[in-house]
Amino acid sequence: MPLVINGGRVPEHWAKQRDAQFCSSTPSGALSAAPAEHGVHIALVNNMPDAALEDTEAQFFALLDAAAVDIAVHVELYYLPDVPRGDRAEEYLRSFYLPVDSLWRQQRDGAIITGTEPRQRNLRDEPYWQTLATTFDWAEEHTASTVLSCLAAHASVLHSDGIEREPLADKQFGVFDYQRTAQHELTDGLPRIVRFPHSRWNEVRANALASCGYQVLDRSEHAGVNLFVKKKGRSLFVHFQGHPEYASRTLLKEYRRDVRRFLKQERPTYPALPHGYFDDAAARLLSDFRKDAESRPSEEILSAFPESLLAAALQNSWQASAAHIYRNWLQLILLKQAATAPLASLTPAARA
Repeated sequence: MPLVINGGRVPEHWAKQRDAQFCSSTPSGALSAAPAEHGVHIALVNNMPDAALEDTEAQFFALLDAAAVDIAVHVELYYLPDVPRGDRAEEYLRSFYLPVDSLWRQQRDGAIITGTEPRQRNLRDEPYWQTLATTFDWAEEHTASTVLSCLAAHASVLHSDGIEREPLADKQFGVFDYQRTAQHELTDGLPRIVRFPHSRWNEVRANALASCGYQVLDRSEHAGVNLFVKKKGRSLFVHFQGHPEYASRTLLKEYRRDVRRFLKQERPTYPALPHGYFDDAAARLLSDFRKDAESRPSEEILSAFPESLLAAALQNSWQASAAHIYRNWLQLILLKQAATAPLASLTPAARA
């Protein structure tokens, strides 16, 4: 079934990509706060910074679309007003999203809460911390399951269990092999070894998670934990330190941004290649570009960055596994719906 975007208008990039269906009862174009009647209803709380806002939205749309198959998935878009934004992003959010506090008195089958770029060492010092923490509290009692992505996973375990993230010596950046470490409905049907992208400067560690009752579902020799879960309130919280939603070119775009920051002297060192992402030919191209960039660093040299050649050779080695996990997640939500059939049979207004 096609993904259903609830609200007055579907973002243009997705409308072009898919023949998306949507429900509209608000001619002004604002999103409707009430879910449709059937299927799985997901609140996507997109906190990503301006440069990645629409890409992240499209990545989760595509992943849910691939996972849904015969399940009707209804997605509603929400944002945290406290995340700093530029004028263009503010306008985009007002056009296609609702402020997250409009969600707090309502029930949803599931939620996906993304991370954002941290500006403070202590996440509790971020301007959006209290709103994000309240959203976690809402999700515990008003969803069957909630996905926490990257920084949102770190913030969630800090809020509920006081687990501090640990800084890494260098950016954990690339595509890493993960081995399953436990049986769980989310990983049923996956091969023993799966690959997932990561992009982060911090981590939460397996021993700290286990001591607070989290079940760690996979582990990488080079990148630590990716997927871990814990029941919080009535909701299963599903935490990813990585980014299964990433598209094939996402790491390439981020690497180019890091190169640009070096050329603008916004970072002191040239970025290392993402692990396990480029083939040998691409690595040679980038090695040659690096030599040139380090010998005469200036933003103008970025015009010679071989992005098109690199993109043509990229392989998405994680897409099938990502869609499989999200398919399992949707089916888990459906099972919980069936177990609470009397509640599910209520009208949306009665459930709100």
